[in-house]
Amino acid sequence: MLRNLLWATSKHDVYLMQNYSVMHWSSLLRRSKEVLNVAKPIVPTLDRPGLLAQSLNRVQISTMAVKENLLVAGGFHWGAHLQVFKSTWVDVYHSPSGSKRVVAANNDAQVRIFDAQNFACLNRFSFDWSVNNISVSPDGKLLAILGDSTECLLADAQSGKVTGNLKGHLDYSFASAWHPDGRIFATGNQDTYLALKFTSDGQFLAMAEPADFVHVFDTKSGYVKSQEIDLFGEIAGISFSPDTEALFVGVADRTYGSLLEFTRRHNNRYLDSIF
Repeated sequence: MLRNLLWATSKHDVYLMQNYSVMHWSSLLRRSKEVLNVAKPIVPTLDRPGLLAQSLNRVQISTMAVKENLLVAGGFHWGAHLQVFKSTWVDVYHSPSGSKRVVAANNDAQVRIFDAQNFACLNRFSFDWSVNNISVSPDGKLLAILGDSTECLLADAQSGKVTGNLKGHLDYSFASAWHPDGRIFATGNQDTYLALKFTSDGQFLAMAEPADFVHVFDTKSGYVKSQEIDLFGEIAGISFSPDTEALFVGVADRTYGSLLEFTRRHNNRYLDSIF
């Protein structure tokens, strides 16, 4: 299972999957609100190029991204309602020209680029294996592409041309994240880390195991200093708040499912927690 079902747009606003609903949690109001329900049939409400017109039955959401007032969700069906794609991974980014784009990966070994305004498919790139994860460099020029391969490919975001590859993993890969400076990116495979996130200032890198453990590394120490957060349950996603003051962890366990908030202390450790 992919672990990209949690996004913090501020230290007070978190979006996460709960059963078949995308929920918004407000830490200020101390309550949650349903944003999207995919358990019911979905009927597209917008006539946009590139989108299918038929309604959909229940959709199993496997990935989502929430950025700049846009929620993009990927599941096991094509469709549209706040835009639901048949995807294993989705993300929102800005092209070098400043245009907002949506990138989506699928098990058909293709990567698709959409215009975020009209959701027309602008480009698609094919690879030799199923793509499980994509991350876009901060300048919008490069794609890090990972999937059913031990290699990580670097490709031009405009043409899809592969410009390099990285080796080192011993198993298929499912996670990646770029450092804000655009010179470093981290990757994780299914044997160890299934979710990776840098803070917006680049000082910390959080790595989530499939269950029970999240590790926070201090990048300024050369990734030597770290803190281990021990919890219980399968991890649905991790996300730092944009101001780096909070780390959110989603727990997907059916019995103990919850959202954990760890606040940054003055010694730069994420020890305080709110359940």
